[in-house]
Amino acid sequence: MVNQWVATLLAGRVPDWFVALITSTLGAVGILGFVLASNVLGVWMERKVLGRFQIRYGPNRVGPVGLLQTLADAIKVLGKEAITPFGVDRWVYWLAPGVAFLPALLTFAVVPFAPGAALADLDIGLLFVSAVGALGVVPIFMAGWSSNNKYSLIGAMRSIAQTVSYEIPLVLSLVGLVLLGGSLRLSALVEYQLQHGWFLLTQPLAFLIFFIAGSAELNRTPTDIMEGESELVAGYHTEYSGFKFSLFYVAEYTHLFAAAAIITVLFLGGWGTGPVLNLAPAVVWFVAKVYLVVFVFMWVRSTLPRLRIDQLMGFCWKFLIPLALLNIFFTALWVYAALSGPVIAVLNLLLAVALVVLWTQLLAGEEAGSPVPYVARPGG
Repeated sequence: MVNQWVATLLAGRVPDWFVALITSTLGAVGILGFVLASNVLGVWMERKVLGRFQIRYGPNRVGPVGLLQTLADAIKVLGKEAITPFGVDRWVYWLAPGVAFLPALLTFAVVPFAPGAALADLDIGLLFVSAVGALGVVPIFMAGWSSNNKYSLIGAMRSIAQTVSYEIPLVLSLVGLVLLGGSLRLSALVEYQLQHGWFLLTQPLAFLIFFIAGSAELNRTPTDIMEGESELVAGYHTEYSGFKFSLFYVAEYTHLFAAAAIITVLFLGGWGTGPVLNLAPAVVWFVAKVYLVVFVFMWVRSTLPRLRIDQLMGFCWKFLIPLALLNIFFTALWVYAALSGPVIAVLNLLLAVALVVLWTQLLAGEEAGSPVPYVARPGG
């Protein structure tokens, strides 16, 4: 990689701290470039995907197949007046959009794009990712609280309730991976998958829980109640416009690609390929998997309707958390029994299907037996 070449070139000629500074800066610039390019391409990609699902063209005027439409929209947004409403807490209001961008960037710092191609290959990489991901509620709360707007405040409170709740099953779903892989280092978990099979096959229930909980934390439809345009105008960023609003928009897509990268590392074998496909560079396969996961997120958005707040919170506490705990219990039993990878994959797949079906029927019966609330009608 470029960093290794630069480190070799500078070794012995300059102090070690200067080599570390240069290589870290180059790595950070590379990650930032990848993130910004992915944001531009991701916006165009989502518009195209949604257009196909809704039987329309999507962007097709500005540039070849509409590729420059995102740049045109960015120029338009940057040219809009940045209004600061009366009565806002100015410093908090101004800082919130920038802070929203940081957690996703920090996540990329520990993502191994290829063998030895992580900016910081931490021993506690998985714990670092979980901790940084939880910081996403801070800028949202800052924006909602400082905006001096009741819709923004309600949107922020919804965000905190949703994100904190779904953080529990998201983290619990990763415990089974640690039990099998025996490490919190992301590169070590990738190496384990290359030897024993992807966690998508050996931990399908954990993947399902992580994907759903991750979608809720990303504020993606059908779990985007923290905005809820039909009720809350635009949620926590109602009072933002121009460049400040565009930062929230960029942060949302950055979080999307960060989540896709983590799913690729944890469940899709990271940079790993088969013996025939390894002719292409590892980083190419990694990025291809990331965009495949992003496409699935877009597919879900274009297919499912938005949930109500009570449905979304009930689904987390009554469905995902119990399933995550059961997955940990059974995975621990299989690890203790020293079962082979294929046996664990078959058992976990059967367990996932059985638990999802049985738990769904249980909750459906509970919902059917609950009394229908009385709603007063005008004149009734």
